[in-house]
Amino acid sequence: MAWEYAPARESAALANVAPSYRPFVDGTFVDGGGEPLKTVNPATEEVLAEVGTASAADVDRAVAAARKAYETTWGPMPGAERAKYLFRIARIVAERSRELAVLETLDNGKPIRESRDVDVPTAAAHLFHHAGWADKLEHAGLGAGAGGQGPKPLGVVGAVIPWNFPLLMAAWKIAPALATGNTVVLKPAETTPLTALVLAEIAAEAGLPPGVLNVLPGAGDIGSALVGHEGLDKVAFTGSTDVGKEIQRRLAGTGRRLTLELGGKAANIVYDDAALDQAVEGVVDGIFFNQGHVCCAGSRLLVQESIAAEFEELLHARIATLRVGDPLDKNTDVGAINSRAQLDRIVDLAAAGDAEGAQRWTSPWPLPEKGLFFPPTVFSGVEQTMRVAREEIFGPVLSVLTFRTPEEAVAKANNTPYGLSAGIWTDKGSKAMWTAQRVRAGVVWTNTFNKFDPTSPFGGYAESGFGREGGRIGLEAYLDA
Repeated sequence: MAWEYAPARESAALANVAPSYRPFVDGTFVDGGGEPLKTVNPATEEVLAEVGTASAADVDRAVAAARKAYETTWGPMPGAERAKYLFRIARIVAERSRELAVLETLDNGKPIRESRDVDVPTAAAHLFHHAGWADKLEHAGLGAGAGGQGPKPLGVVGAVIPWNFPLLMAAWKIAPALATGNTVVLKPAETTPLTALVLAEIAAEAGLPPGVLNVLPGAGDIGSALVGHEGLDKVAFTGSTDVGKEIQRRLAGTGRRLTLELGGKAANIVYDDAALDQAVEGVVDGIFFNQGHVCCAGSRLLVQESIAAEFEELLHARIATLRVGDPLDKNTDVGAINSRAQLDRIVDLAAAGDAEGAQRWTSPWPLPEKGLFFPPTVFSGVEQTMRVAREEIFGPVLSVLTFRTPEEAVAKANNTPYGLSAGIWTDKGSKAMWTAQRVRAGVVWTNTFNKFDPTSPFGGYAESGFGREGGRIGLEAYLDA
């Protein structure tokens, strides 16, 4: 029996998209000195709004405002008082969750059910969680700090975030920074600035003192000007490995603190004793969630050779049911690729998979006639030397490799310059623990994937970066502890 889904489209009007947006500096929205950019809905390639961008002079003003706020207002403020502001911001985010979810989907292209059920609730959860820490830092187990008075804030934080989780990444940076007494200058991604600017509006509504949070839209030049600014005490960056390496080179020897959360090429290891239907769901979620625009996406499937044929058949059948289309439709599973440049990269790397001899299987689901879409794709017969097995595609493309023994699985999983995440699927707890101890990844999920919680630290090592965000240990990156 074939199921037909009636359209269940969320109203775009709920996003309250303004005709234009401006940078947020020292508590007010100001005219930026940069060239305005137009942010586009990737599902239709239609312009959503014009966004004023910052200039180098605006970066100077924002950092100066943040420094003044840190020294006169936010830094000296008791933690219990800081917590009140963060709790207000968190509550307003929760109250405006439907608006924020629709705006995120319009600006980013991700399905509304993901914006509604994952991005916005998790962003609010991070704000709530870190608000609770603001008056308890001396109990975080991070040392007594200078003078035995508990850990102290660093000062002014420059935060640069990517386009795949705009609101959530903003909350990941802002919440711990503000809770620990720092002030923030945030640079959102060029293609997805809108929810960060609405978050600034929410901060103002919550009464956050001027200069504590500043938001500077712009292209890569503004991000570069910010991370290199001598007025910062710390840089927090999430984005590509190449840019992360450049930031690390620039900050080396400056004394400024740095955390990097970069790319990944995560392995999802499926043993022959795994619950196959459960593993199929986990593999599908691991790579096709957010169109594969996830740094920790399980883009390499390592399946034990004895079950490979059966597992791939189950996998293809499940992927064929994924609905690709209008991100505002609540039935949609896979939305739009965020930008034309990213779509071109996915197309190029998929073509490289064909050229190198991998076998491509593509979902039969029809793509929309307009917009930036790429079908869920699986490459089998993949060798470790192929580009689809080594390079981060950042799209809905899965590479399938096989293994015979647990030792071979671990060796193949670790054959990557990255080290952000991994997944293990097995019925045996001892096998899961043995594998997790040997896989070189910052986060390892067992019989699940893509589970995030503000109480749990997240981060990688090697070319996936360093430092942790979330949890008690994530506070340390923002403290002189």
